[in-house]
Amino acid sequence: DLCVVRTLTFECLFAFLVIGHGRRQLLWFAVTRHSTAEWLAQQIVEAFPRDTAPSYLVRDNDGAYGQTFKDRVRAMGIRDRPISPRSPWQNPYAERLIGTLRRDCLDHVLIFGERHLRGILTLYSLYYNETRTHLGLGKDAPRRRAVQRSGTIVTTQVLSGLHHRYVRI
Repeated sequence: DLCVVRTLTFECLFAFLVIGHGRRQLLWFAVTRHSTAEWLAQQIVEAFPRDTAPSYLVRDNDGAYGQTFKDRVRAMGIRDRPISPRSPWQNPYAERLIGTLRRDCLDHVLIFGERHLRGILTLYSLYYNETRTHLGLGKDAPRRRAVQRSGTIVTTQVLSGLHHRYVRI
């Protein structure tokens, strides 16, 4: 899915997010000023190198996904499944991720540019995949964590103190 992010100077940046439906893991993200079909096709190739491509892709019906993107996805052996127009509920995991990203992070941070947004998304993806719990995953993170039953609880700041990670040592 594509997420539009405004910078401090009101410039539009596009964040391309790829999420795995199984464990709701954020698999890939990229940032650009202009989302073209060629750029999106290259991002899909980079997100799934060699033989790691999924069997199908659920995506928006956005005009940015042009013929170049569709041809590249087909050449990778991925079955393309665009959702119906104006039907975001057909892609709930991606829509939920974008809403969570906005509420947890982007609504609290001023974005200066492409490079800054990439850095913020890198830190947030680590937090989202390794620390943030999901009720649908039995209060576990997308990357499974070992249960820590004893020890002193220590906190680590994530995203400059915007969030915290609690672990036992």
